[in-house]
Amino acid sequence: MDTLRRLFLYTWRYRKLAFLAYGALAGSTLLGLVVPRLLGGVVDEARLPQQGQAADDAGSAAASADTWFSLEPTQILLVFAGLILAATLAKGIFTFSQVFLAEYLSQRVCFDLRNRIFNQYQRLSFAYHDRSQTGQLMSRATSDVEQIRFFVSQGLINGAHMFLTFVAVLVVLLLTEWKLALLSLATMPVLFVIAFFFARQLRPMFSRVQQETAQLSTVLQEDLSGMRVVRAFAQEEQETTKFLHSSDRLAIATSRTMELFAMRNPILQFIAGIGTAAVVWYGGLQVIAGGMSLGTLVAFTGYLLLLQRPIRMLGMTINTYARAIAAGERIFEILDAQSDIAEKPDAIDMALVAGNVKFESVSYNASGLPVLDDITIEAKAGQVIGIVGSTGSGKSTIINLLPRFYDVTGGRITLDGYDIRDLTFRALRQHIGLVAQETFLFAASIRENISYGRPDATEKEIIAAAKAAQAHDFIKQFPDGYETHVGERGVTLSGGQKQRVAIARALLLDPRVLILDESTSAVDTRTEAALQEALNELMRGRTTFIIAQRVSSVREANEIVVLDEGRIVQRGGHTELVDQTGLYRDMYVYQLQEQEEHMERQRQAQAQAAGNSIAGTVVAVDSSDARGAGG
Repeated sequence: MDTLRRLFLYTWRYRKLAFLAYGALAGSTLLGLVVPRLLGGVVDEARLPQQGQAADDAGSAAASADTWFSLEPTQILLVFAGLILAATLAKGIFTFSQVFLAEYLSQRVCFDLRNRIFNQYQRLSFAYHDRSQTGQLMSRATSDVEQIRFFVSQGLINGAHMFLTFVAVLVVLLLTEWKLALLSLATMPVLFVIAFFFARQLRPMFSRVQQETAQLSTVLQEDLSGMRVVRAFAQEEQETTKFLHSSDRLAIATSRTMELFAMRNPILQFIAGIGTAAVVWYGGLQVIAGGMSLGTLVAFTGYLLLLQRPIRMLGMTINTYARAIAAGERIFEILDAQSDIAEKPDAIDMALVAGNVKFESVSYNASGLPVLDDITIEAKAGQVIGIVGSTGSGKSTIINLLPRFYDVTGGRITLDGYDIRDLTFRALRQHIGLVAQETFLFAASIRENISYGRPDATEKEIIAAAKAAQAHDFIKQFPDGYETHVGERGVTLSGGQKQRVAIARALLLDPRVLILDESTSAVDTRTEAALQEALNELMRGRTTFIIAQRVSSVREANEIVVLDEGRIVQRGGHTELVDQTGLYRDMYVYQLQEQEEHMERQRQAQAQAAGNSIAGTVVAVDSSDARGAGG
């Protein structure tokens, strides 16, 4: 019930709109009570005299005629037809207003929910997203919210409509013929019990359907995101099988739910039919005995049908509530989730930053496993710190701690002497430029991707950043230049091109602290040299952290930190570390040998190409001489 209460609170924000919708609903309901009474009046007031009718019946008809100012039966029929038409038209206007206002109300509630869910996704920590499936998160923001929309537009309105109709019709029935009214109510308790029974059985089944829908979305999202990998490994059939299994589970869960749902209506209609049959039988006896007019019985039967309709709708409305509860629980599970990374209420908003960064005995554990241990690094403003190590040594983790993507589990990190946990996220991250190892570009133009951190950047500033990142030349080769759309995740660009756009994006931000996480790993040696030259100029005056596996990327750093299994095993300048026996020297020797072998292979390939060219020339000359001799 707490879930429903919270959903009601979202609706309460638009209570004026809700009251207007309920007002239109009241008008529509009350006008619906007029038609059965008018139909009964037609039967009583406009009966045509029948041949052989008793004298007292003729007298009764004459009295009725006096009541209607001696109008002819056809005239009375015309009056009643006009009244029914007017009541129906007015009811239609109220119904339209109620449906429109209810739908508008539901859209506003869902707008708020979707925005809150999206904002929550933005606030939740990286650790939360590491544990979650993207398809599940998408499902909660789409299909689950859609269930809430249906609940607000249909469930809340139908619930009020059922209650109002039931009370109004019950009052009218009791005032019309109380004995017959009590007889008609005999089946109501049975209808209520059956409706609640089905609702209780259907609630967990609807929850299962929602879960299977989310799982299907996850499978589809992963397949579309990894389409290139799927086809590269020729796993289309396996992925199709996985999707079919998930789709089959959803179909089975839905079919079982609909099977029970389909059983409900016939049972409710049969029980309601028993009540109607009892009223017609008892009321018919009263008409025959003269204790009730035929028109009263007709009106009573019409009201009884109105009374039974909300009972039959009760199951559907309860199911709408059950679906809303299941969807609401999944939504509020997201909204109630606490981020591992929280901003303090009194966090400091620093406008100016010098760029002094210090890691003080920092440690970090992920899922209880140690990743970093006793890391101490000091980078003064303008200095360049290189961090190298083998894969899995914790290099990128260090850099993820600086912008507070994750929080340290021991020690602290300071920026200009302030613990970064005391700063606002905006104050911290607006001064940090990051070029990540896994380059991500949005499905937008190159211009929009470069200016992502500064949407107000001028054309001149964007081009300057692109030139500094060695990206301007290849951008201008595209027909649309900077307006070229790069596709989802930048799929239309090569790895090196994406990385250079990402570097330009970070440089345009003009940060005081620059993080380059394997930023030249996807470019060739020649482009890396050009990039490094530009980066050396741009790093001047900025505190820079360079994460690299290539020794050549960090050899100019003020200090190089060597990591192994989450601990610092060496530190110092390039020359100093090369002269020491240790991991850095091993990396240097291995990479130098690898580079020499690569250069030797290039020389051999060039020599072979030159030899083939000379041989081709000799053959051509010999052939010419042979033709000359033959001539």
